[in-house]
Amino acid sequence: MTRTCSISRALLASGASLLTLLTTPALAQEVQTPQETAAETDPGEIVVTARRREETLLDVPIAVTAFSGAQLTASGAIDVTDIAAVTPNVTLEVSRGSNSTLSAFIRGVGQQDPVGGFEGGVGLYLDDVYLNRPQAAVLDIYDVERVEVLRGPQGTLYGRNTIGGAVKYVTRRLGAEPTLVARGTYGTFDQIDGVLSASAPIGDTGFRLGGAVARLTRDGFGTNLTTGDENYNKDIWAARGTLQYETTGAFFRLSGDYTLDKSNPRGGHRLIPGLVSGTPILRDVFDSRGNLVTPEQRVEAYGGALFAELEPADWLTFRSITGYRKDDTATPIDFDALNAVQVDVPSLYNNEQFSQEVQLLVNTGGLNLLLGGYYLDAQARTVFDVRLPGGVTALTFGDVYTDTVAVFGDATYDFNPMFSVSVGGRYTWDDRQSRVLRQTFLGGGSPFFSGQGTLFATTSDFRGAGSFSKFTPRASVSFKPTPDRNLYASYAKGFKGGGFDPRGVSTAAPISNPATGRTYQDIYNFLSFDPETVDTYEVGYKASLFDRRLTVALAAFHSDYTDVQVPGSVGTVLNGQQTFIGVTTNAGRAKIDGVEAEATAVLAKGLASDADRVTLQGTMGYLDARYTRFIDSRGIDVSDRRRFQNTPDWTASGTLAYAGPVAGGQLNVSTTVAYRGDSQQFELRTPLIDQPAYALWDANVTYDINEHLTVGVHGRNLTDKRYIVSGYNFLGQNPDTGDFLRNAAGNLVPTLGTEGVLTAYYGNPRQVFVTLTARY
Repeated sequence: MTRTCSISRALLASGASLLTLLTTPALAQEVQTPQETAAETDPGEIVVTARRREETLLDVPIAVTAFSGAQLTASGAIDVTDIAAVTPNVTLEVSRGSNSTLSAFIRGVGQQDPVGGFEGGVGLYLDDVYLNRPQAAVLDIYDVERVEVLRGPQGTLYGRNTIGGAVKYVTRRLGAEPTLVARGTYGTFDQIDGVLSASAPIGDTGFRLGGAVARLTRDGFGTNLTTGDENYNKDIWAARGTLQYETTGAFFRLSGDYTLDKSNPRGGHRLIPGLVSGTPILRDVFDSRGNLVTPEQRVEAYGGALFAELEPADWLTFRSITGYRKDDTATPIDFDALNAVQVDVPSLYNNEQFSQEVQLLVNTGGLNLLLGGYYLDAQARTVFDVRLPGGVTALTFGDVYTDTVAVFGDATYDFNPMFSVSVGGRYTWDDRQSRVLRQTFLGGGSPFFSGQGTLFATTSDFRGAGSFSKFTPRASVSFKPTPDRNLYASYAKGFKGGGFDPRGVSTAAPISNPATGRTYQDIYNFLSFDPETVDTYEVGYKASLFDRRLTVALAAFHSDYTDVQVPGSVGTVLNGQQTFIGVTTNAGRAKIDGVEAEATAVLAKGLASDADRVTLQGTMGYLDARYTRFIDSRGIDVSDRRRFQNTPDWTASGTLAYAGPVAGGQLNVSTTVAYRGDSQQFELRTPLIDQPAYALWDANVTYDINEHLTVGVHGRNLTDKRYIVSGYNFLGQNPDTGDFLRNAAGNLVPTLGTEGVLTAYYGNPRQVFVTLTARY
């Protein structure tokens, strides 16, 4: 890492005594009255900053879905994955063995494997600080001002370029009055949550201080029958602190957060009996038999941000956003989910990042101009054993350093109240350095995990560097025939840099010239993968109609996706020993066509009083995502036999809600049905693990007794639907049909271990919980 970054990081770390006190990023400390809460549930009134300035959803010529803090509270949202159910063409899921790693896809673009070396296709932002890695990114939702989901490439308005879209957490600025909020929750599976937050001004100095602490617990949905531990439980401590200063023309905020997740490792559910032992399939999908218990599961994440905003003139604003984050994850992943060493993976993930962004905003006449610069220095380390039968262990050690510099700008000119044009551009320079170490040990595990194995072979000891740069433009036109209608058309180019697969095996690299043998260039070509790009064309219509009784947002888009990065791993035999190889393919081309619709209709007003109303909200997304060129390891174009990961063709939801005054308070009742079409876990069809279409039903009742007390009852997945969100497969498959291969005896053929691996992880079962909130 550069010396400049080290100095900057040291300056930021000088506030460590504050930062290490600090929370789950979605905390804020401002109290809302029931009247304010009711107003915020109108989606047409939500103010967003998708274009780095305050606008209503109607005015933004971008496909954006936004959730106010009041909406999230009323719906009983638990963490960030919950918002995907009611957001078109979005998949947000907990990734496999822990509660804290996020898999995110928007419009078919995303990242499934959380190992270092791969950038996310979806950007997650906390108060405009980009979170570089998916570990510790499943953020719990409470007291957040709003969450925005931007679909399509982002880059001319944001510090980090993201090719698929962005999810923005926005926390609330501290208010001028002292506040105290306490919230308690109790529910099924002994869910017990407590959140205490407070803020207060420091005299008349302009300083305000806020803080919060949270304790989130829940028993497991099932049991590990080998260890006796609860499976799918929750055990989280979190805290946050904010020091804010505000005066005329200036605003400063220093914030920091700390999260400790000591939940048990999540054990998967085997979908097949043991191929050798005949161990039967468990009846309860939340039970498991895995016996790997080291390292002890622990996810620790913390960070801080310094936000500064100066307004030397009414038309000019300068912003500086400085961020630092660090997280460490230790997790034992038992791939085979058996009481045996078959495919056991003790693993460590360590991530650290420093970022600096500056913005200059001009708002004069009909011109809104943003000019920005961005720097990111990040390190991601991945270490894991793959322990196989007979004492064979394959160690993977991957260290990835990323340095990114970018300049970007975006300008919107309103020719008149009806017509405006936006143009923007970004130039990104990504430098990536990687170390890939792969070793085989016999007789036990590797020394990284206190194993007693003996080094048998080093199959990779590679150091590589790559530089990737790209100019990515954006343009849009917006036409507003009336103030409450907006038609727009846009074009945006997205870019994601290349890198090196830390799971790659040098000795498996093809030899380009038999006369010279395997060269460094052969290894470089085998372990590296190219950048990917997408060109997205979109048209949209937003309107507030019939005296604001109906709001709609429609979008249709087409994307040309080039050099799609497809990470994967396969079992094989090297040096006479079973092992696995990470293989990242650049699928040549793909096309994605889609349609999205969101609408809110006020069906009735004034039924029981002048202030009540009945609303119906609906969302719909359709995706036709298809590869048009995908060359496999045989040199065959298999594009017609491959599908996008985690990308259902249809997503839809409907929410019927009532809000109105009752007995001096405010009553809110809602019920939601969310539908997702069938989807695949991997590009190749995988029987049993691919998820057929399904629907989930939720319901909520909240009652604001007065301005101080609110009680809520929430039900999630009320039909107790079982659905797969992720999984592992190490069985031989036909590369054209996906059917499992069988030997002469008719048995399935394992590619790792002897018992076979086909393991699934499931979404949450039915949950019902009661929440009481007190505000002062």
